Amino acid sequence: MALAKSTGIRSRKKTIWKRAAENWQMYLFLLLPLVWLFIFKYWPMYGAQIAFRNYKVAMGITGSPWVGFAQFEKFFRSVYFKRVVGNTLFLSLYSMIVGFPLPILFALLLNSVRSKRWRSAVENVTYMPYFISAVVLVGILKRVFDLNSGLFSNILMQLTGSKMETDLFRGNVNFQNLYVWSGVWQGTGWGSIIYMAALSNVDPEQHEAATIDGASRWQRLIHVDLPAIVPTITITLILRCGSLMSIGFDKAFLMQNDTNLAASEVISTYVYKVGLTASGGNNFSYSTAIGLFNSVINLIMISLVNFVSNRINGSGLW
Repeated sequence: MALAKSTGIRSRKKTIWKRAAENWQMYLFLLLPLVWLFIFKYWPMYGAQIAFRNYKVAMGITGSPWVGFAQFEKFFRSVYFKRVVGNTLFLSLYSMIVGFPLPILFALLLNSVRSKRWRSAVENVTYMPYFISAVVLVGILKRVFDLNSGLFSNILMQLTGSKMETDLFRGNVNFQNLYVWSGVWQGTGWGSIIYMAALSNVDPEQHEAATIDGASRWQRLIHVDLPAIVPTITITLILRCGSLMSIGFDKAFLMQNDTNLAASEVISTYVYKVGLTASGGNNFSYSTAIGLFNSVINLIMISLVNFVSNRINGSGLW
């Protein structure tokens, strides 16, 4: 019995290696992403220990003295703690509430368009903003919404005889709205791709059967198309919650000024200022501690949402 079991294990191992040898080209394609993952994601974890040290460049990582959780306590007691965490959460939640359902709705509506040529044209137009860099995007926003010479202000002048009275780059509420809605404009088309792919797997016979039963296009969208993408929606929601505390540095920093600092100072911009600038003291240990705190919160969030998803509908990342 034991001999047969060990023989079966060896034969399975031979089969795996034989299959790998036959498909070595596919495994070669996997090699570069795995190397990238190791170099840029796993290897830097070694340096995360400086969050628990008083890191000095001259002493190196292992030579710097341990300080335990002192850097974390410093951040929690900082006058900036509530502001940067609150701003990060607010912008993330605002972006999620507005930006998460829109790609789903867009994909459902676009999938119901009968003309393939029209659908392809709309897809191309809506995908393009995603490839605009943050620097170019902020430059476009300034050109369009500039108080004196912006495109929107000039159009308003032609229509009403008066220019824009509110500078959208000044003030906390204006910054929040401009930041979130510009992100929605940039990401809605690209975010719909995964849902369009899921909708392409819907069996056309289901639509034919629903049509024979007298279902309208709206009823088919609700009862045929939407249930087909629920698993995809669940996975993307879990992944989105896993980055709840992650606000991109570049866009927030480029849109930041003295008038909106109370709303635009997020964790990523704060880490840059205290850890990578001379005015912030080049405090590498402190900035690493903040980044590690951020990552731990994201890990907790994705684990919690995944647990709830498994309990509710039986689907999750693991």
